[in-house]
Amino acid sequence: MTKTQETGSRAYLLSIVLVAIIGGLLFGYDTAVVSGAEQALDQFFRSAADFTYTPWMHGFTASSALVGCVIGGALSGLLASRLGRKRSLVAAAVLFFVSAVGSWRPESGILPYGEASLPLLASFNIYRILGGIGVGLASAVCPMYIAEISPAKIRGTLVSCNQFAIIFGMLVVYFVNYLIRNQLGDTGEAIQAAMVSVGWRRMFLSEAFPAATFLLLILFVPETPRYLTLTGRDQKALQVLTRINGAAEARTIHTEIRRTVHAKTERLFAYGAAVILIGILLSFFQQAIGINVVLYYAPRIFENMGASGDASMLQTVVMGIVNIIVSSRGKLNPSPMYCPMATSTTLSFGGTARISARRSSFCLALLPPCKRKVWSALGFSCAYKNAACSFSLVSTKGVRPACRQETTSVRINSLRTALP
Repeated sequence: MTKTQETGSRAYLLSIVLVAIIGGLLFGYDTAVVSGAEQALDQFFRSAADFTYTPWMHGFTASSALVGCVIGGALSGLLASRLGRKRSLVAAAVLFFVSAVGSWRPESGILPYGEASLPLLASFNIYRILGGIGVGLASAVCPMYIAEISPAKIRGTLVSCNQFAIIFGMLVVYFVNYLIRNQLGDTGEAIQAAMVSVGWRRMFLSEAFPAATFLLLILFVPETPRYLTLTGRDQKALQVLTRINGAAEARTIHTEIRRTVHAKTERLFAYGAAVILIGILLSFFQQAIGINVVLYYAPRIFENMGASGDASMLQTVVMGIVNIIVSSRGKLNPSPMYCPMATSTTLSFGGTARISARRSSFCLALLPPCKRKVWSALGFSCAYKNAACSFSLVSTKGVRPACRQETTSVRINSLRTALP
């Protein structure tokens, strides 16, 4: 027996987790890519001759991926059970790639290239919704895969890396959008004209490269031991566990998995109504504070504050860096979190909507002083986890299963009795 078989390979485990984490990065990438392109999209579709592109239409176009998030979140549990965790991630990667290429060229070889029209708008939104389905799948299946492949003692740490990858994916796409825009011309007028013609297309296409990388790498990772055991492939499950944990520990973990293979169906509130209710409300209020407005319209917000086009894109990158710093501090030490500065922005979404931090300030005022910093930072840094709530209240139906799963997992992990 080799040393790896005796003690397991930490490098092998980390390589698997890093591949799965790319799904989280793509979650953030797909969510925030529209921020750099939405103004050019607005100008492009306003040139259409067969329909009038209204502010409502633009609001829907900018956030249409959220419709897919609802669908993907609702289907994630079923697909993970029927297809397996690995194949569900393959499906998510394919959706990310198809969405990126389709959003780049929504004409699909059928419609005239470069001519704004209502069919082209519908085609673009369909591709964005497909990407949203990938986001919904990745948001649920990536942490599930990482949790089931990881040893119990470091499971929480590795799963939390997925959340960090989401924020990092947003930072990456902010920077990529900035670079794409700066390569389009030498003057502001030339850059703006190029943004309307090809710039927004390149921004969406940029997602195809990490999506293709994710699709290629995910083919080489194993299925999770738990799903292999659930489907009767005990020998294969034991091989994966041995390579990760070592032979002796692998047998113990596999025995524990087999004990829980035939899980009994529990009541909805088996872990208490408060746990489920808090999870649902957190998901809802994370979006109700208006975080997606910042994600989708950051450059426009900065321009309205007086920044030039180039400066607004650069400030969006800085905002992404701040998100990374605040999220990192929150994971390392949750007590000294920073309270985000209150801002107020006017944007169009089916008319004019005023997003004001006074609402969140009022809610924070209801909390004890010692809790206000923590909850204000949580509302800012965790708002990306469930993106489905901001477009429609109906989306809570799609978020609720994932919410229950995550809050349940947190509770079990905190007691160190999580299923292997």
